[in-house]
Amino acid sequence: MADVARTRANAALDRSRERRHRRRIQMRRISAQALLPPSEEEVKEDRSAAIPPPLPPRPVAEWRNVVPFAGAVAVAGRQRHMEDALTIWPNLCSPKINRRLPVHYFAVFDGHGGSHFSLMCKRKMHKIVKEELMGVAPGETEIGAGCPRGRPAPPPPEHITNESDLQETWRILMNRVFARSEMVALWTCGCGSEGFHCSCERKSVTYEGTTAVAVVVTEKHFVVANCGDSRAVLYRSGRIIPLTFDHKPGRADEKARIEASGGRVMHTDTARVQGVLAMSRAIGDVFLKPYVISEPEVSFTRREEDDEFVIIASDGMWDVISSEMAGRVAGNCLREPENQGFSSRSSSAASLLTRLALARGTVDNISIIVVDLTRDAAAAA
Repeated sequence: MADVARTRANAALDRSRERRHRRRIQMRRISAQALLPPSEEEVKEDRSAAIPPPLPPRPVAEWRNVVPFAGAVAVAGRQRHMEDALTIWPNLCSPKINRRLPVHYFAVFDGHGGSHFSLMCKRKMHKIVKEELMGVAPGETEIGAGCPRGRPAPPPPEHITNESDLQETWRILMNRVFARSEMVALWTCGCGSEGFHCSCERKSVTYEGTTAVAVVVTEKHFVVANCGDSRAVLYRSGRIIPLTFDHKPGRADEKARIEASGGRVMHTDTARVQGVLAMSRAIGDVFLKPYVISEPEVSFTRREEDDEFVIIASDGMWDVISSEMAGRVAGNCLREPENQGFSSRSSSAASLLTRLALARGTVDNISIIVVDLTRDAAAAA
């Protein structure tokens, strides 16, 4: 009996070594290719061809009710301090607005000046989303009940058939989520005490802030709220669909808004608000208000049966890896043989993208979430 157990253990160890060996070879190939300039053939080639072919379509009832697998990696990279944060909440809640079916929540926060706002958003924002979707009785909210704008609004109605009305409802809801998240972060000590009723030495967070990109997956839509320069990208049947657009001071509409509020966009190494911040929207950054705002841009994208995966990441990855290359790397990982397990595929994709970003010289923190939309985590559990 002991010999059989040892044989099985050795076989499992051999398989694990073989997988690691294949992964190292794949990483070397991708890194080598990534560091070379594209050939003329690659330039002429259709960009979408770099992404592996999609999986076969599934019945509508199946792909809409899938609980997505998600893998994530967050590393400090070459920085001394970690200011990024991320959070994953499949089956966050089952609100009326989604016909009482589960919604899934994924978010990345890229802090600057410190980690207070990114950590507070990691700890609190999903709870605020849940409160706004489900509603709570007066006095029952656990999020910022004692601070201004801390209480949620009544939950959205159940039957909204008009698409534009549904979009507007979500836009208002996510605006409230970001506003409450900012107020709660300003109201909360790093130890978790709200209202600073603690013995901690109060540290000023006036010069701290964070980007925020929150992806809510409903039965029929991707609802994405974004402020800052972190990004979410959807990969659908070989196509690349940006779900967010960077908020940069040099963007024409953002520059006009900043100047209309009395601010200035100054160019040093890049366009900066008041010559300081290289993004035009963020949660926090109190010293740059009203020029830098926390109001998110909310995108509303209908789900389709050939949706494959979503990559959500901070600029530590996007600054050195294109959407095309990220899709190719993640797509290859998600098509690994079945015996590696579904969860490890998403995690492997996030890990490989992280290593590739480091190999390509990123100097920032890196946070990556890869959401596999083709396989059901609930069915595999």
